[in-house]
Amino acid sequence: MTPSDLHLIEALTPDNPELETLLADHTRYESALEAFASRSWLSPEEEAQVRRLKREKLAGRDRIETILEPHRAARRAG
Repeated sequence: MTPSDLHLIEALTPDNPELETLLADHTRYESALEAFASRSWLSPEEEAQVRRLKREKLAGRDRIETILEPHRAARRAG
């Protein structure tokens, strides 16, 4: 996320609990993926978990983008 996105998220989270949850989830998924990436070998179950985490992280990121886009457009127009 860009610094301006993070600033916008900070401004919007007090009025948008979904955004706050999505950001917390994104951070949690990122930490879990980093932990898996640091390992030299993953079991098939762990590989499946990595794929699931990546899908969930991407879905959350898409939802964050959907929430932010109208606010970005308003800033550009304003």
